[in-house]
Amino acid sequence: MPEEDLVDIKFRLYDGSDIGPFSYSSASTVDMLKQRVVSDWPKGKTMTPKTANEVKLMCFGKILENNKTVGQCKLPFGDVGGGVIIMHVVVQPAIEKAKTEKKVDDLPRKVVCSCSIL
Repeated sequence: MPEEDLVDIKFRLYDGSDIGPFSYSSASTVDMLKQRVVSDWPKGKTMTPKTANEVKLMCFGKILENNKTVGQCKLPFGDVGGGVIIMHVVVQPAIEKAKTEKKVDDLPRKVVCSCSIL
């Protein structure tokens, strides 16, 4: 693999700590990066992703799409020039689906008043 084809990437976590840097091929996908983040996640953090789907990567102010390659995510105005690219990691735990069905007891009831005036 040619050396110019490699990109050094460091992942910045929510608390300011980092994972990496690691060298990736320009052909590596964002999904592959997310899987690496999940597998190398430091122990003892208050928020820990369980799957790559719970991780969002941001770089240069954009949320990166899973099917994009590292080469497609480079700066629009040129390369960093030998530096390490920092990708910010956002963890969004999956929200369990709440039941949409309402119980009969929870439905609003029509109140009928049978009052009489004497």
